[in-house]
Amino acid sequence: MADKVFITCAVTGSPWPLPKHPNFPFRPEHVAQEALDAAAAGASIIHLHVRNRETGHPSTELEDYREVVGLIRAKNTDVILNVTTGPGCTWMQSEEDPSLPGPGTLMFTAEKRLEHILDLKPDMCTLDICTMNLWGGAAINLKPMVTRLGHMIQDAGVLPEIECFEAGDFVYAADLIAEGALPANAPYTFVLGTKYGLPATPEAMQYSKNQLPRGATFTGFGIQRHSFPMAAQSVLLGGHVRTGFEDSTYLRRGKQAAGNADMVNWAVELIDHLGADLATPGEARKMLGLKN
Repeated sequence: MADKVFITCAVTGSPWPLPKHPNFPFRPEHVAQEALDAAAAGASIIHLHVRNRETGHPSTELEDYREVVGLIRAKNTDVILNVTTGPGCTWMQSEEDPSLPGPGTLMFTAEKRLEHILDLKPDMCTLDICTMNLWGGAAINLKPMVTRLGHMIQDAGVLPEIECFEAGDFVYAADLIAEGALPANAPYTFVLGTKYGLPATPEAMQYSKNQLPRGATFTGFGIQRHSFPMAAQSVLLGGHVRTGFEDSTYLRRGKQAAGNADMVNWAVELIDHLGADLATPGEARKMLGLKN
């Protein structure tokens, strides 16, 4: 295990319909407060999506990102902000003509996918590199697009986090790093438990760890009921922890969390029970090579 383990809290995500939770955050001020509460509970990194304040639908509007980031930074300048670049790679096949996109397709240029990153320049941003069956359609992240995204992110002074959903993503990441599209110190995140991706099992977590360059920083997490079991596996293998309402609103079967801070509190206890120490935001920044 690592001596110090940091926690990432993904406070809202982009699932739709909204999860069945009476306090699920989607309005900007609520998302920001959940982020601040999670940081106060011990999260070093906040992973951010934004939503429409009226409907709760996932948003890609620059002003929504600006509002949430501004509200957080007005009260906390220490926590690491890790903002999504996921929206804009979803392709749904037309029933009438399989060569054409159908309803629900959301494909953006690199400039649009990174509009908020180039504007706000957060500490980090996620970068999905998978091309796979996902959420009823296909996530498409082909090499020309990911290469452009990677260079633009680096030029902006932002650290990309490589999100891996499938076994082949690790080979893909190694090629992108060798070609300079991604930095050698980029951290990895293993997303376990999507229907057609890596399963949420100890074997899949071990496999994922084994594919990384020596010394790479990683966080492995599972979605829904796999959240805390996979968090424990990640810590045991020398990785870090991700939790939060993007992945699950439950602490365990039958026990729903009141808010994201509850999820972080459980993660803090998990890290302690496994014999590791919780990293502060400053220590996490040092591990990731970020500026203080």
